[in-house]
Amino acid sequence: MKLKKQQAKSTLSIYLELSKMNILSLVLVATFLGYYLGNNGIGSWSLLGFTLLGTAMTSAGAGALNHYLERKPDQLMTRTKNRPLAAGTISPLGVIIYGVSMIVVGSVILLSQVNMLTGFLSLLTAFLYIAIYTPLKRITWLNTSVGSIPGAMPIIGGWTAATGEIGTMAWILFGIMYLWQHPHFYAIAWMCKDDYAAANFKMLPVIEPDGARTMRQIFWHLLLMIPISLLPVVEGSLGTIYLVGVTIISCAFFLSAIPLAKDRSHKSALLLLKASVFYLPALLIIIMIDLGLQT
Repeated sequence: MKLKKQQAKSTLSIYLELSKMNILSLVLVATFLGYYLGNNGIGSWSLLGFTLLGTAMTSAGAGALNHYLERKPDQLMTRTKNRPLAAGTISPLGVIIYGVSMIVVGSVILLSQVNMLTGFLSLLTAFLYIAIYTPLKRITWLNTSVGSIPGAMPIIGGWTAATGEIGTMAWILFGIMYLWQHPHFYAIAWMCKDDYAAANFKMLPVIEPDGARTMRQIFWHLLLMIPISLLPVVEGSLGTIYLVGVTIISCAFFLSAIPLAKDRSHKSALLLLKASVFYLPALLIIIMIDLGLQT
């Protein structure tokens, strides 16, 4: 592929885009959340630093390889046609080298500086995202549910970094994160359904344009999130502050989907997307406050 000259994009901006910084930021929030709750606080700053660094590098590498695998579909979609590979601002080989190197180095950091379990989970997450979820996007609408598995694993990785094992609370956190991703990504799919259709991605809003099943999927997962998010109180890890706080943000998240169910508009889908992005950091803050008051 002959590379195009694009003055507007620096080398740094190209690699940041390949790393999918929007996804990476959510991965780091989830990892920190799992680590903080597993450790009942920060504990070792160096351990936290290596955990976040290794996770960030592995996530960035997986994002880059996703760019490589979807370089041709990206050329067909308005929102992705200017991505580095689709626009020809970097070579496919360069992306492969960057992606593989980041995954390897990130995993080595986790294996050597954190623990073997966290390193293994990081590698497994990258594999599921690249080799399972990415191809499924062109095969079945269930790709969202399958892709939510690697999407939820960083929160377990944070927990295992702090504890060295996968406990009951880690699975509860995984459940919250797994359910959270469905309304988040269905909102994106609804806003981008024309683009996804052009690229032949089998997203649910593409194969069923009226949106009835998409809305059911959104509300089922939002509804399930409410009792699952209360389990940390039942399990005994968190207390009253968390109970009140998580009830408020979970109900607010649920209510944010109602306008989309009524009018199926881009504006309403964006409201749901914003609510989903707000939910995770709000959950982290609530947990930090609750644990802080317990000590």
